[in-house]
Amino acid sequence: MGLRTRTKVIIGISAGVVVIAAAAAIAGPVIYANTVNGQAAAAPSVSASSSASLDATDADGTWTSRGTSFAGYRVHEVLQGNDVNVVGRTKDVTGTAEVDGGSLTKATVTVQVAKISTPESARDQYFRSTALQTDRFPTATFTLTKPVDVSGALDGATQDVTLTGTMDLHGVEQPVTADAQVAVGAGGTVQVAGSVPITFADYGVEAPSLGFVTVDGKGAVEFSLDLGK
Repeated sequence: MGLRTRTKVIIGISAGVVVIAAAAAIAGPVIYANTVNGQAAAAPSVSASSSASLDATDADGTWTSRGTSFAGYRVHEVLQGNDVNVVGRTKDVTGTAEVDGGSLTKATVTVQVAKISTPESARDQYFRSTALQTDRFPTATFTLTKPVDVSGALDGATQDVTLTGTMDLHGVEQPVTADAQVAVGAGGTVQVAGSVPITFADYGVEAPSLGFVTVDGKGAVEFSLDLGK
């Protein structure tokens, strides 16, 4: 093989390597985004089978969350131009609710933030240690501050409600409102599912921006509570 032929071969191989490398650089973020988006759980909602009714007198009293309850977060990030929706979940959540005369009069939901996890351990480590400093602020708590009528749910309907309260996150308390659904399930249980929108800066949390990935400055705390007496 002559020098000119060898040179052409080498140039051709080099060009091919460059094209493959470029394609990998482009495809990598796309594959990652598709994978993460595929793993992201749907927003919590009440079960389709939750259509039972409950007598108002039986509903009165204190309700406590069960082990099937969960909470977590949902954030949107952009990775090299690709939209990624990240969802973290934990069942380390406790909630209590008081009902009186068809109204939800008191409610508190506490989430063990350090136990929230996603399929990506490196992200979880950053979330716990750097973003929310869970060694100092291990929990997030929503507290209802305004009674809300839930009589529609007691009558057997899936009721949309607005929960007005405060969110204590990262050592900062802010007023919030949560869009939620309430329904009575089989066996007299009650399910409450919804989302609290948050702006990270309001809680002294800086949304990560690492050059190749940027996280939106807003996200949501999501919850699904199965309550029993």
